[in-house]
Amino acid sequence: MNKLKSRKILLLPGDGIGPEVVREVKKIIEWFNKNKSLDFSFEEELIGGASIDANKIPITDEVFYKSLESDAVILGACGGPKWDNLEFSKRPERALLKLRKELKLFANLRPAICFKQLVDSSSLKPEIVSGLDIMIVRELTGGIYFGEPRGIEPIENNQRRGINTHSYTTSEIQRIARVAFDLAKKRKNKVTSCEKSNVMEAGVLWREEVQALKDKEYKKVELNHMLADNCAMQLLRNPKQFDIILADNLFGDMLSDEAAMLTGSLGLLPSASLGSRDKKGKIRSLYEPVHGSAPDIAGKNIANPIATILSLSMALRYSLDLAKEADLLDVSVQKVLDEGLRTKDIMSVGKKEVTTTDMGDAIISKLK
Repeated sequence: MNKLKSRKILLLPGDGIGPEVVREVKKIIEWFNKNKSLDFSFEEELIGGASIDANKIPITDEVFYKSLESDAVILGACGGPKWDNLEFSKRPERALLKLRKELKLFANLRPAICFKQLVDSSSLKPEIVSGLDIMIVRELTGGIYFGEPRGIEPIENNQRRGINTHSYTTSEIQRIARVAFDLAKKRKNKVTSCEKSNVMEAGVLWREEVQALKDKEYKKVELNHMLADNCAMQLLRNPKQFDIILADNLFGDMLSDEAAMLTGSLGLLPSASLGSRDKKGKIRSLYEPVHGSAPDIAGKNIANPIATILSLSMALRYSLDLAKEADLLDVSVQKVLDEGLRTKDIMSVGKKEVTTTDMGDAIISKLK
């Protein structure tokens, strides 16, 4: 096989269990370089609390510019109780928000897949979640998290008022809806769009613009509209009615966390944050597990690396145009689960408990 041009991957281990799970991803990248004649170049840099400790800020300009120049960025985790007392603008999580905003990563893809080997790990009945495969498409750079005006201000009678502004424009809504519809054509041709159009004008606009785009450009895709609170209920009642759920920043945040827990463990679920393709076809991207920094188990070599490894798989698929390699990695994870290997978070009777390192090594053994 001919050597492909070098692709730059930036690894940002971050805080808590981040360094442990990213270490396993690094081993897999090295395996692909050696055994599949791929020529990934990769660097590791500090972000979040680790960057605060070393540089006094959550992300340095140097690391930010490296993220701009990379073909894919893979993040471990940001934050932890050590930095909770810092003022809001200087906390570790601000690095993540800066990357999302400045890289214009407007589309967050969060799969919620219930692996057949782990169906008993879910808190719901097996018949409810068996075979579950949902993709949540969340708008990531607009809405109430970024709207202006915002802040906390004093008012009369020694009271204070907190303000956050929820707003969306036609172009912001249609941009994320297009991502959902394009994905739907590769899956089951079905999108459920969620908002609160019964009480929010921004929700009315969301519903109208998503419908208008569907009618104009995606006539063959089935589109259903659902109020976000009803969707939250339906995810518990009958989650398999959904294929792709489209939602704004706030509702997408909540619904994707709920959907994640249907699968049994946050340690299994990856995510991708994507921007638009440039004229050369390159897409800016950030990939990360959804589980957070889990400081209570950091440094114990017991964290589940599968979510971060599957985040690498998403990077191979969406940013690096290496679908075959992504499929190989996905199948290798399945084979390891078939053999009964489990990290502590997904351990059950009759299975073999393994460390973070063991799980990474086992997946590499299946790649071979």
